[in-house]
Amino acid sequence: MILLSIKPIAWAYSMMTLGTEMLNSVFSFYYVKLFLHLYKISEVAFYQAQMILMIWNALNDLTGYFHSNSQADCCSSRHSSVLYGAPLYSIAFLLPWFPWKYYQEGDWLSGLHLVVSLCAFDSTLTFVQQAQCTLFAESFTRHESRRQLIKISQMTSLVGSTSVLFCGLISDNMEILLNFQAVAVVIAILAVASLYTGMYHMNHFEPTRSPEENLFSESEQDLPWTSVVSLMRLILTQKNFRLFLIMNFFQVFHLTFFNNFMMIFADNLIPKDVLPSSIRSIMYGAGFICPQVCDDSSFNFPQG
Repeated sequence: MILLSIKPIAWAYSMMTLGTEMLNSVFSFYYVKLFLHLYKISEVAFYQAQMILMIWNALNDLTGYFHSNSQADCCSSRHSSVLYGAPLYSIAFLLPWFPWKYYQEGDWLSGLHLVVSLCAFDSTLTFVQQAQCTLFAESFTRHESRRQLIKISQMTSLVGSTSVLFCGLISDNMEILLNFQAVAVVIAILAVASLYTGMYHMNHFEPTRSPEENLFSESEQDLPWTSVVSLMRLILTQKNFRLFLIMNFFQVFHLTFFNNFMMIFADNLIPKDVLPSSIRSIMYGAGFICPQVCDDSSFNFPQG
């Protein structure tokens, strides 16, 4: 009975996962080839953009604490965060696919375009997914309900990752930029619709926070960073956490490297007459879909 009662909210949450997965998969997989091969950005500008992104990402993640306690209309509830953030998230997703002019090789404007695109997408991604992750913790308090949610979210994540496959097939792996732009616009619209659909249904279940809960207490205002440092010191002393951190680092490194450079490696290592474009598209799509299937099947293993 408990599982049946939480199923609607689990599906609503998973609709938000579907929207974010559609945008994240396409963005991470195609933007490197776009700027290096089509916009012909210089290597120096590309490396500079990546360094700026790393700094921006670190600063952007620090805003999470203040976002959770903000009284602004856009942050007063998880519902509001998705309401305001979803369209901006999709607009940021569309930024790289439309050049600001016809770029010459090494054009400085293409470097600026990359920096703006990366930072805008990272900021809106953090804003929306932070609200989504908070909903997970606040709305699903039982272990069984969280396990069910992960199963359903994995299924919708699998569906969302197929956006890479369709983009490749329709645009001939970005050889036809106009087709790719059209598909990107469709994906952005579908992602917003998915996020709003999930948000609408999640709004019926979202825990309400009193005004007092949104305000810092006097002691928190006096010593906010002392508490954070003490908590971090306690967490870092845990052996399991350190092992998880190391494992997560290599996993994220592997996935990021695969997402960003697989197309470039395949284009240079496999001649086009050996592997047709349609087969390449299927291969690229499988690179996103198969790991999701493996993760999903792991939930069927007997628990010890």
